[in-house]
Amino acid sequence: MSKFFRALWFIITFPFRAVWWIVTLPFRAVRSARNFLTFELSEDSDWSKQSIWDHIEVLRKHLLRALIVLILATIAGWFITEPVTTLLAAPVGGPQNLQVIELTESIGVFMKIAVMLGLGISIPYIAFEIWYFAAYGLHPRERQTTLLAIPLTALLFYLGIYFTYRWMLPPAIDFLLNFGEFTANPTAERYYSLLTRLLVWIGLFFEFPLVVYLLTSIGAVKPKQLAQQWRVAVVAIAVIAAMVTPTTDMGSMALVMAPMIVLYLIGVLLSYVAYAARMRRIESS
Repeated sequence: MSKFFRALWFIITFPFRAVWWIVTLPFRAVRSARNFLTFELSEDSDWSKQSIWDHIEVLRKHLLRALIVLILATIAGWFITEPVTTLLAAPVGGPQNLQVIELTESIGVFMKIAVMLGLGISIPYIAFEIWYFAAYGLHPRERQTTLLAIPLTALLFYLGIYFTYRWMLPPAIDFLLNFGEFTANPTAERYYSLLTRLLVWIGLFFEFPLVVYLLTSIGAVKPKQLAQQWRVAVVAIAVIAAMVTPTTDMGSMALVMAPMIVLYLIGVLLSYVAYAARMRRIESS
């Protein structure tokens, strides 16, 4: 009989408890976020006692959630792929000036653009998952400071895409189309492959100065090391550019390398700024 009354009481009070849970959800979320940003990690905490495989398992869960969001964002991006396709083809006069040779080529083009849009939509959440994983090992001040990296990550990625589309692609495509005495008839697959790779990779590489600044702020990187290894960095950038460009010509490779080298130098300068600020904090503490 008591089970019956408990079940009846649960059913009667369920709507009220549900409303109370919804109303208090923002307050509980703010309290949990404040507690997470201010707690001090001790040596005897559960996180400190975890093995490297435990940390890898936690990272896997963060990456899995980020991948799920990326897939959902790619599905959402599919619905706006057509106008974006037209926008990206503006430097060559529109999609009608591009050839389609294979029957499945058009679908492949739409898929590449949808993935690029999905990455653009989900980049703030992906940055949050990466920060959330790394934040456990930081001090409260570092945790609060690096939280600003989430909106900055999205902003720099969008800035890199805008820079590439607005100032880099038009003159580059015009040069490639009118180079020599040849008549260029680019295919849709090659054209959009080149554009999407340039947009995504340069957008991601725009994050390099921010990453270097954050790593220097927490003492993981020193600016002197970055400055001394500039030759190694140039070789690494050349390898990345060769992997990114869908064609084998040096022109496409140079288009990727040039902004990457400039961003590396900016990252070195920001590393010196972060290192000086870190030294001042250490001396004042």
